[in-house]
Amino acid sequence: MKSITKRNHYTYGLGTVGRDMTYALISMYLMFYLTDVLELPNKTLWWVTFIILMARVFDALNDPVMGVVVDNTRSRFGKFKPWIAIGALSSGVFTVLLFTDFGLSGTAFLLLFALIYLLWGISFTANDISYWSMLPSLTTDQKEREKIGAFARICANVGLFTVVAGIVPITTALSDSTGSMEKAYLVFAIMIVAVMWIGQSITLFGVKELDVFKVQPATKLKELVSIIFKNDQLLYTAIAMVLFMIGYITTTSFGLYFFKYAYGDEGMYSIFALILGVSQLVALIVFPLFSKKYNRKQLYRGATFLVVVGYVIFFFAPMNMLYIGAGGILIFLGQAFIQLLMLMFLADTIEYGQWKLGKRNESITFSIQPFINKMGGAVGSGIVGATIILSGINDAVTPEDVTTGGLLMMKVAMLLLPLVFILAGYMIYKFKYRIDAKMYAQILSDLKARGDISE
Repeated sequence: MKSITKRNHYTYGLGTVGRDMTYALISMYLMFYLTDVLELPNKTLWWVTFIILMARVFDALNDPVMGVVVDNTRSRFGKFKPWIAIGALSSGVFTVLLFTDFGLSGTAFLLLFALIYLLWGISFTANDISYWSMLPSLTTDQKEREKIGAFARICANVGLFTVVAGIVPITTALSDSTGSMEKAYLVFAIMIVAVMWIGQSITLFGVKELDVFKVQPATKLKELVSIIFKNDQLLYTAIAMVLFMIGYITTTSFGLYFFKYAYGDEGMYSIFALILGVSQLVALIVFPLFSKKYNRKQLYRGATFLVVVGYVIFFFAPMNMLYIGAGGILIFLGQAFIQLLMLMFLADTIEYGQWKLGKRNESITFSIQPFINKMGGAVGSGIVGATIILSGINDAVTPEDVTTGGLLMMKVAMLLLPLVFILAGYMIYKFKYRIDAKMYAQILSDLKARGDISE
């Protein structure tokens, strides 16, 4: 059993390096590609912002339906791996197409963009839900889940910050060699997709699931709403996670704009991102050490305090990397802990739901995570798109063309608004979430006594 857990620890986590590289490229830099590389006019950009918002809302609402599909899958490879493979292959293809310049404009561009973006979202959903919902089937031990989840989040952040730190220097170098920034982004997208496919292959061929869970009858689509809404701990976790992700994604999506138009040095963005990436990785690495000494409620409270202090420092900081860097480090140290804690909260609601409702639904439960990410991304993209247009940044030829008022508008949308969302998420958790170590142990004991989990 220990050898299986150790193998799962590494082969599961490594699978998300390229996945999060791909997601970071789409969620954080597709808008920048459209505004500063393809240089879409405001009229088209308003429609693009609307399309992204609507597509993500549709895709988010489709996530629980995909969870039902995965939960009901029966194959020789299990219920998770077929959808991991299908989702990885198809989302990779659509990622490349999103960064392909077809030379279209106006209505033709919008129609093609809407189709590809929608298909990308559906494909990535199939992969994302099946990948993360596999986690609870690897172990029922809370501490082992934390270790596997922590390593997976470390790998995810390696992927994310590789893109964040590398996008400016790599696309600049590729632009010099290919002759255009459009081709540079295309080549960069192809490279990232290749990494995703390699990493997902490691998971597909390396992970072995536990065979201790009672076989469940098929879940009917009409049961979907009751599974989510009757699991009160899942519902509160989802609300808290949505609020957190809106804040997190909004802040990170403004990063390149901030350094180009406010700080005045686009190249410094990669250095800043590298520092934050290392900070977040350090936080994830030391998380198991802190979890031995402090309970999850204490960790979440401490992490939220770091985030608040970081946002305040960043907002009031002069354009000096010493102050901006200090604020950024505090923000991302806290956010790393919060992201991992929320993954653990979500995993524990699976056994809670099985205990309360009499049925185990990993994929439906974990379909909430991509739902959360997409709702956060939808709202975040809407905030970014509207701010870039209203602040005058999209019309600016040079950074000097942006007014002081426009820069202040961007800072408020980037820092103060996200802080409100993150604090609201923490308050939901504080007053509504109640699955602690003692309660979880009792849930497992009851499930074993009922025969739902074998010894």
